[in-house]
Amino acid sequence: MTLIATCHCGATKIELPHPPTRAGECNCTFCGRTGAIWGYYQPGELTMVSDAEGKSYSASGNGNEHHFCANCGMQTWGVSPDWGSLYNNDGTPKDPSQPNAFPTKQIYAINLRLIDDFDWSSVTVEKMDGRNAW
Repeated sequence: MTLIATCHCGATKIELPHPPTRAGECNCTFCGRTGAIWGYYQPGELTMVSDAEGKSYSASGNGNEHHFCANCGMQTWGVSPDWGSLYNNDGTPKDPSQPNAFPTKQIYAINLRLIDDFDWSSVTVEKMDGRNAW
């Protein structure tokens, strides 16, 4: 089932191959202000149909990029280190022997609020404490 995430003006369109297997609502200083709910995908799973007005912002570097439409302002997608591969949502390491490990993988996040008629009943949204954990 292909899904299309589209910004308000239509300049950014992203094709998702399937509904996400997990979604997150982060309270970090950036995500908490945008109201995005992120669906996660591995590199190569998404197709950028159009991104004519796309711009990016990174407050920290470290491989974190927030993408948005410069025309309508919608928060569209992001790429970041895959913290979920190393840490639990509460910030504790999955492997206690590596408490300060930095992810070597990346994860792509799509703002699921940009999908018209998205079936939210099929997705469990996890609350993530990015403000304190990262």
